[in-house]
Amino acid sequence: MKENQIIQRNKKNKTIVLLLLLPIISGLLVWLAGNAILLHSAAQAPVGAYLVLGGSIKREMYIAQVAKQYPQIPILISKGSQDPCIVGLFQRENSSMEQVWLEHCANSTFGNFYFSLPILKKWGVQHIKLVTSPTHLPRAKWLAQIILGFNGIWVETDIVKEVGVPGNRESPLKIVLDVIRSLMWAVGSQVMETKCQVVYKLTEVNMIQHCQSGFKCERQAQLESESICTP
Repeated sequence: MKENQIIQRNKKNKTIVLLLLLPIISGLLVWLAGNAILLHSAAQAPVGAYLVLGGSIKREMYIAQVAKQYPQIPILISKGSQDPCIVGLFQRENSSMEQVWLEHCANSTFGNFYFSLPILKKWGVQHIKLVTSPTHLPRAKWLAQIILGFNGIWVETDIVKEVGVPGNRESPLKIVLDVIRSLMWAVGSQVMETKCQVVYKLTEVNMIQHCQSGFKCERQAQLESESICTP
């Protein structure tokens, strides 16, 4: 008799749990379906911004050339090279810096998307080009598709070949851990938002201060502070 009561109680508890989970699961499925429709639409939209991941000045050399061709498209450089070096690259290409923004909060690939997401959402971007390197794939693309994709932003990649030893190192464990926390934040970002407090336009970089204090760019950029700071 007692055993039957326990069985009946367990069945009742399972039913209650299922009834509680049903609206949550249904809501999640509806949201996923809606997001899939948004992504399909976003994929057809024109590129609304370039997101450049830090880790190699070659990517910034490339985006300086892109900015010359498409000066109207906003560019967000997430934790890139030293500010005056980026300014020098754009000056060398004679590229417009009016639509170029720098984000200095990220300290990892996950951080690149964690802090870039609210900026891209504020810009109303639906379709981005992600600028990274072969050594940074597939982790960067997976994280972008999870964090940005779950927020209705379509991700297309622009791959820049490296020269020498790149700054990024990929490992299976690192990829798995980053994918897991990206999935968690993809859900969390629907109700929470974290903003980077160190975001500014490239035109706002104080070159006088940097020239006075001194700086050194990566050898690949072939830039010297003397040439950048000379009027």
